Amino acid sequence: MFDRLSAQPERGEEVEHTHVRSGLEEYERSGEGRPPWMLTATELKLLGIAGVGFFLDAYDLFIINPVATMLQYRLYDGKALPANLEGFVKAGANIGSVIGQFLFGYLADSLGRKRVYGKELLLIIVATILCITTPTGRLSPKGSLVYLGVFRILLGVGVGGDYPMSASVSTDRAVLRKRGTMLAYIFANQGWGSFVGSIVTMVVLACYKHVMQEGKTSRVDGVWRIIIGLSLVPAFATLYQRLTLPEARRFEAVRRLDAGDDELARAKKAQLREDAARERAEKGVGVGARDEKEGTSDGSSEGSSEAPQAGVVHEKRAGERVVGGETPEAVIEAEQGVGAKELTRRKKAHFREFLTYFAEWRHARILIGTCSCWFFLDIAFYGINLNQNVVLQQIGFDGKTGTPWERLFKIATGNLIITALGFVPGYYATVFTIEWLGRKWIQIQGFLMCALFLAILAGKFTTMGTVPFIVCFALLQFFFNFGANTTTYCYPAEVFPTRFRAFAHGMSAAAGKSGAIITALLFNTLSERIGTPAVLWIFFGCCIVGAACTLLLPEVRGRDPDVIDAEEIRAASAAARR
Repeated sequence: MFDRLSAQPERGEEVEHTHVRSGLEEYERSGEGRPPWMLTATELKLLGIAGVGFFLDAYDLFIINPVATMLQYRLYDGKALPANLEGFVKAGANIGSVIGQFLFGYLADSLGRKRVYGKELLLIIVATILCITTPTGRLSPKGSLVYLGVFRILLGVGVGGDYPMSASVSTDRAVLRKRGTMLAYIFANQGWGSFVGSIVTMVVLACYKHVMQEGKTSRVDGVWRIIIGLSLVPAFATLYQRLTLPEARRFEAVRRLDAGDDELARAKKAQLREDAARERAEKGVGVGARDEKEGTSDGSSEGSSEAPQAGVVHEKRAGERVVGGETPEAVIEAEQGVGAKELTRRKKAHFREFLTYFAEWRHARILIGTCSCWFFLDIAFYGINLNQNVVLQQIGFDGKTGTPWERLFKIATGNLIITALGFVPGYYATVFTIEWLGRKWIQIQGFLMCALFLAILAGKFTTMGTVPFIVCFALLQFFFNFGANTTTYCYPAEVFPTRFRAFAHGMSAAAGKSGAIITALLFNTLSERIGTPAVLWIFFGCCIVGAACTLLLPEVRGRDPDVIDAEEIRAASAAARR
């Protein structure tokens, strides 16, 4: 089995399938003549296709804060939004993400990447269009927020589905020595999403300055719609490439391996039924009724001494021809893998295999590690980034004074400063060092450094000056991204075998988004009750626990999970024969 997985396709096989190949197939045959962070043209193409989902995720994460502020002026004359509805609108995308990560992760493994990839982007496009059509002039203020929040949940389903899909599509094609770098490059699009989101907000606000300064504050209704709507540009730009991307050779090899094992198992069961029927016939035991139930008889009366042979064509009473007890359509469906019945069987079989695989502690421990690390990270990461008004207030960009336009522009400027200082540099520090330092080292030091700066912020929150606060916060953001925020995405894509990669990645990402939902809903309430410094101490504890959970994980640099999986299967088969 190990040999079958490791073997490369014959030259004839490559020629036979050239009609479905694209330029991206060259990526799977990349040479080793350049550093891992230097990308070829085909790698850049894959980066553009797979990275747009994370660009949109971060773009949405950034713009929802200024959009919520704009809705204050449109719906409540500048007064604060109702706390529960504001939390619903902000947390909506994360709620949907949990659903999308589970759903698309499972479907990608059970049905194949090609069948599913691109559908999540279609969902993002539809949900974005529905969000910008929020009828603020017809619905009540509360009704408008509910409308927007509901379709942000749908948007989140698509964004969440992109996590396991893009991770699996990229890893399936990855050259082993560049796998982590490629994943880090893709995830780094989050930094650019935040950066572009802040610039877009400032540019659109600048276009509306004259109108809003004249007192027509309701025109802000157009600003937030344009800001959200512009995210459709990169989505439409990569939709066709996603929908037409062929299946990776690694995934096809694993699927052929599973299909071969499945056919072998069915053949063995058929042989056992035939042997049992022959044995009963030799003993003079009636087999008609029993074999008819098993699909090995033509319905002969009980006591027949002739055992039916597998594969013989019989006549049913209704005149329907059957082969071995099955209709020709059923035989074709089983052999070609088409039709609803076969798809249902594949999904059920894959789920059983998934449960069996992770029932072993050595595998379950890794899944627990990826889920728990991502969960504790997102409590701290989203707790900070969904509530940047606290930070903006500390650095003087909270927009508390001036005209409505001046307040909104000041908030956008403050967010640009935060993004430029810490977000983007941290991602690329990971890109350039991940194949050298390893994932485990980067993740542990990232957690610990974030804990350090959170402790400083919590301890000196009320006495720290503006410049030290900016420096400390920028370093916190840097080590979030040169640390666990990037590696928690890379780990599930690299540590699990291809046949379970997407579903396991989806589960891990869903655990992370669960942490994001918790912190989004509770941050403001806890800040009011126990104070912001105490909440920062909670985030400090989450980072310490995250570093400890990382010890459950192996280092995956240079590790091929499919080879390890094949060796485990071979060892289990050898043990079963003893």
